[in-house]
Amino acid sequence: MKGTSLRIGDPIPEFTHLPGVDGKNYSSSQFQDKNILIIVFSCNHCPYVQAYEDRMIALQKDYASKGVQLVAINSNEIKNYPEDNFDEMVKRAKKKGFNFLYLRDEDQTVAEAFGATHTPQFFVFDRSRKLRYSGKMDDNWQNPQAVKENYLRDALDALLAGREVKLPETYSIGCTIKWK
Repeated sequence: MKGTSLRIGDPIPEFTHLPGVDGKNYSSSQFQDKNILIIVFSCNHCPYVQAYEDRMIALQKDYASKGVQLVAINSNEIKNYPEDNFDEMVKRAKKKGFNFLYLRDEDQTVAEAFGATHTPQFFVFDRSRKLRYSGKMDDNWQNPQAVKENYLRDALDALLAGREVKLPETYSIGCTIKWK
């Protein structure tokens, strides 16, 4: 791990000009109108991420009307993981029909600022952009039908209802971020 991981209550580390697979550049400040901002560190090659992609699409579909925005960021180095390069990201997003933003953190400064360690790793920020949840999406990466604990959805539901998140941190499982 490069940076120190964010703690619950910490402000969002600002980022600017990250290229998206839609051809536009994005900054964290562009999401001020959203009630909740979810940043997930993601990639193309990791089987854990692949197992969660449909759930990420469903989550964005279910919560978009409530002012929730999911933003996936790929920070992996591409020399040893060429399937994580930008062109492959564009192909993956099209193939899977991503309804959320998928951004490239080429110099890995965003992952470092967040203290991200795994893909997928979720960071949920409230309206004032304070961290309210970090960790994994749920308790079963392999089988969506066997999920008993929906950590991410529970956190979103609590925040949208004006309540504290019952379990604000879980340990992310997945592939480690591939550092340069």
